[in-house]
Amino acid sequence: MGLAADVEAVVAAAVAHGQVPGAAWRVDRGDEVAVGAAGTHTPGGDDAVRADAVFRLSSTTKPVVAVAALTLVDAGLLDLDGPVDPHLPELAGRVVLADPADASAGTVPARRPITVRDVLTFRLGLGMDFTAPWPTPTLAALAATGLPAGPPQPQAAPPPGEWLRRVATVPLAYQPGERWLYHLGASVLGVLVARAAGRPLPEVLAERVLEPLRLSDTGFGVPPSARSRLGPHWTPPDEHGHRECYDPPDGQWSRPPAFPDGGDGLVSTVDDLAAVAAMLRRGGRAPDGRPVLREATVAEMLTEQVGPVDDEGGGWGLGLGVRRTDEPGGRSAGSYGWDGGLGSSWWTDPRTGVSAVLLTNQMWSSPTPPPLFDAFRAVAFGAR
Repeated sequence: MGLAADVEAVVAAAVAHGQVPGAAWRVDRGDEVAVGAAGTHTPGGDDAVRADAVFRLSSTTKPVVAVAALTLVDAGLLDLDGPVDPHLPELAGRVVLADPADASAGTVPARRPITVRDVLTFRLGLGMDFTAPWPTPTLAALAATGLPAGPPQPQAAPPPGEWLRRVATVPLAYQPGERWLYHLGASVLGVLVARAAGRPLPEVLAERVLEPLRLSDTGFGVPPSARSRLGPHWTPPDEHGHRECYDPPDGQWSRPPAFPDGGDGLVSTVDDLAAVAAMLRRGGRAPDGRPVLREATVAEMLTEQVGPVDDEGGGWGLGLGVRRTDEPGGRSAGSYGWDGGLGSSWWTDPRTGVSAVLLTNQMWSSPTPPPLFDAFRAVAFGAR
């Protein structure tokens, strides 16, 4: 079988076995392009998912917003190794827990300011520590401010200024630059982008990324004209095979949020994400040849910078994952992209030139990818 048939067989089998209600995919391998969809928006329904369906990206948002941030670096509006204080004065003069596991141990002054690079590499000192008992003192303190925690809830957070004010009341868990901690840096990055550009994040993203790349279906909310392509989103099935609706079509993503979250707020399609991937493969150029990012900036974005972030070969560049090691039968070292816990994934292998996007309408049950995602990657990246 060819690429298209191989990919369809894997995803269709997962749908047939009830692993997900529906999915869409796109794999670019040289001159071969496999685009398709399987399943339905509603489990057991007749509302078939199409290849142009709109999906909630959750954390696959992160690389897209990072591209917008790096365009500001190229334009001189942000200094990659400069402090964020001029744009985010709320984060100036930080204090740090003397013991990240014990808030009662007191605080010490931060040894230096948080930099733009710290935010992009998730080393600003706040975020999720997957190696520590849950919740850590800083995560508990953030939750106590009333900020939403857990899966994305676009309508639950306050506007950016108030969101950052609450974040700034919490001491850092680690010194700036000291340790990779997940997620919160991407949300801070969205505020930083808006402040540096002097415009709301959705406008900056549209002007600097969406319009040059002709991404017509990506944004922080779904306009009525595209609502028919956004189905409900589902929880994983329980032991009886029953799913709950996590978000209906007229739910959290049906209108612009007060806080456009650079960490998990976007919706998109497989074609739009593939266009972002293609821009990076072209060294930062749009389809018409205009530069979106400088080639040197792309190279730095895709360079692993923080050391291992897991025990499975994972690392981190500027705003996205970068593999440190070859994956047996799959992605090569240097592959870049990211996954989203609502059931999304985009990765590019620069060694083979393969890019693969898989979007589903069911959230993951844990940080470990469900079997469908492993099988999809194996067929997309496994051929050498």
